[in-house]
Amino acid sequence: MMLPSGPELLIVVFIILLLFGAKRLPELASGLGKGIREFKKATHSDPEPEEKNSKSSETKPEEQE
Repeated sequence: MMLPSGPELLIVVFIILLLFGAKRLPELASGLGKGIREFKKATHSDPEPEEKNSKSSETKPEEQE
C-alpha cells in the first residue's frame, strides 16, 4: 500500500477544510490529539501497579488489628 504523496494530501486537507470549516478544525485536531494520548496511556499502562495497590490495601487492615 502506497502512502499518499504531497498533492494528494493537500487535496484531502482542502476537502476536510470545506466540510468542517476553518473554525472547527482546531477543535477537531485537539480532540483527536487527546484521544490518541488517552489511547497510548491505556495501552502502555501496566497492570502491576494496580496489583501492588490492592496488596497494600489488604495489608493495612491486618496491621490495624
